[in-house]
Amino acid sequence: MKIRGIKRGQTIELLEQIHSIPDGVEIIVNLELPSTQPVVEKLDLTDEERLAKLNKLFGAWQDQPELIDRYLC
Repeated sequence: MKIRGIKRGQTIELLEQIHSIPDGVEIIVNLELPSTQPVVEKLDLTDEERLAKLNKLFGAWQDQPELIDRYLC
């Protein structure tokens, strides 16, 4: 079972409910930090393909002009 949690002092707060393990039962915890390296996929795109991807991305803002004013001006 793999569940995310947040360490606060000596306590780990679980971010999901666990109903299959009763309270008070000893468990073994294997700790690992989440990956901080973004997954970068190298794409060999032409300038036209890059522009098309950007236009698709910015199209999400097309009906929200206040976002464009706030973040791009």
